[in-house]
Amino acid sequence: MSAPATPYIVVGVDGSEASEHALRWAEFMARQTGSELRAVMSWSPVLPGGGVAVLGPDGWDPEADTRQILAKTVRKVLGETSSVAVEERVVEGGAAKSLLEESAEARMLVVGSRGRGGFAGLLLGSVSAVCAAHAKCPVLIIHGDTPLPG
Repeated sequence: MSAPATPYIVVGVDGSEASEHALRWAEFMARQTGSELRAVMSWSPVLPGGGVAVLGPDGWDPEADTRQILAKTVRKVLGETSSVAVEERVVEGGAAKSLLEESAEARMLVVGSRGRGGFAGLLLGSVSAVCAAHAKCPVLIIHGDTPLPG
């Protein structure tokens, strides 16, 4: 019989202030629960409605750009060394679907209430609403700049 995998907490990152704050909370929750942290950022050349995004100059690599943004965000928020093990994952696909898949066996999923897109007056963005409705683990949605405990 194999040993169970180390429990982990998934956090959605998109480079927005809301996702930076969610990342702080995810690190806190990972520390409190003895879990590892999986920071996930998705990318997709497909636009809502099925259109394909116009790609940039020859040689542009959207996956590499996404990886760079994720790494930069994690370092900005958590510093060069975190108090918990952090895995950075870049996945192709829509944000909500990717987060649901990545969190299927997670201890918790943490997301900001609103990401980069959408309407400023909404309490929840589409990604956080879908995650709250369909995740197979507890979901922590961070609103605004809710301070960490203690």
